Amino acid sequence: QVQLVESGGGLVQAGGSLTLSCTASETGFVFDVMGWYRQAPGKQRETVAIMSRTGVSQYADFAKGRSAVSRDNAKNTVSLQMNSLKPEDTAVYYCSAVYYSSNYFLWGPGTPVTGSS
Repeated sequence: QVQLVESGGGLVQAGGSLTLSCTASETGFVFDVMGWYRQAPGKQRETVAIMSRTGVSQYADFAKGRSAVSRDNAKNTVSLQMNSLKPEDTAVYYCSAVYYSSNYFLWGPGTPVTGSS
């Protein structure tokens, strides 16, 4: 079973930046979609940013203009950089990857991000 592992979370000062990375345990194929979601305490999981295998990206409104998602198809990695962090960005951030041919709908275990004021 392919697994995803995130890294890069932690405490970030308001106005600061974070970079999250996610690596899949296998290569040799290209995920159709990779991206990032987050879940704040007491709230539902929501999309942050996703990117298709061809490089088309989509961002949540709160992420537009201050975030950048990128991926390396050869390494099956995806990264998220988010700037101008706010306390409301506090959440557990999850990496996600989809590979339709093998019916892979994968989640990483999550990495917590705390935006301090």
